[in-house]
Amino acid sequence: MKMEYSGYHVAGAVAGGIGLGLVIGFIISKRNQPAKLLRSLQGDSDFSILDYVKGQYKMVLLVRNDLKMGKGKMAAQVGHAAVGGYKQIMRSNMELLRRWERAGHMKVVVKVPDRDSFIDVIHEASGCGINTYLVRDAGRTQIAPGSETVLCVGPGPSDIVDKLTGHFKLL
Repeated sequence: MKMEYSGYHVAGAVAGGIGLGLVIGFIISKRNQPAKLLRSLQGDSDFSILDYVKGQYKMVLLVRNDLKMGKGKMAAQVGHAAVGGYKQIMRSNMELLRRWERAGHMKVVVKVPDRDSFIDVIHEASGCGINTYLVRDAGRTQIAPGSETVLCVGPGPSDIVDKLTGHFKLL
């Protein structure tokens, strides 16, 4: 028995197959993506998706401009400050650390004119309960031993960290 199909039957079957595939793909993507994202972001009951979207936590690294460090030296000192600040907050406030990490662990590098700027920010930060970590150079290359090169502020809530460091220019 020979079956004959008109062009309309074939076109209808192809269109139906494509349509069904698109609908199934849409349902699968919509069902899995938000759930996966929320599960990965919400580890505790206080954490909100808004914390992630707004990026409400940051770390700011302040580099002394008066020391005239080379780019490589500056990069190494910023790395020391970021790691030091991370380790320090890990010992003192794991919940804050988790929130900062979930929010994308924002880091900003700014330049400050001199050592006195570090001292001012350290005093202000301690009054606000914000973590600070100060890097002192070992003096093996470009900088005198004990020179204070980079100050890490945070991680902490962006609004507070911005009040402490927002007036400095990006490096």
